[in-house]
Amino acid sequence: MEKWNVGILIFDAVEVLDFAGPFEVFSRTRLESGVEARRSEESAPFEVFTVARTRDPIFATGGLQVVARHSFADAPPIDLLVVPGGFGTRPLLNDTETLDWIRRTAAAARKVTSVCTGSLLLAKAGLLEGKRATTHWAALDLLESMAAGFEVERSERVVDDGVITSAGVASGMDMAFYVVEQLFGKPVADETAKYIEYRRL
Repeated sequence: MEKWNVGILIFDAVEVLDFAGPFEVFSRTRLESGVEARRSEESAPFEVFTVARTRDPIFATGGLQVVARHSFADAPPIDLLVVPGGFGTRPLLNDTETLDWIRRTAAAARKVTSVCTGSLLLAKAGLLEGKRATTHWAALDLLESMAAGFEVERSERVVDDGVITSAGVASGMDMAFYVVEQLFGKPVADETAKYIEYRRL
């Protein structure tokens, strides 16, 4: 089985659930049902890993310390890019290295997604032009101020318009389940949600 490489960007002041929620969903997905299937990677359709500019420790929201599995320099090809949010997105809006990495990675990826204010980075990288997108409710006005050539959706939890954006924090899990269902069907998504005891919308 050919696996999808899921690369999740992390950075200082990234929101924990923004990256950990999708990580949990994608890493626990199995094409075979049941608890025993989770003890093996055999039916896992995703290879999930974090990526940061370097492998220096990242301090996420609340002071959680995380070390990315890969740096920009050594990350493998990414099929599914996840760009999370958090207050750390604001300084990255002027970070050429990170924005260039997002552009390059998105150009080669099969799917590009964001959680929360990760959509601000996608907007700044020019990846939302001609599309609809959303973000955390508290950042909708900021996203709209950047919306030259794209439309901000204010009431949707997950918006798929070629690039998949989701609203704040916990909605990243809904986005991840949406992707799982899109790729592998509702039964796989529902069974994964049952395994992690998550009530899908």
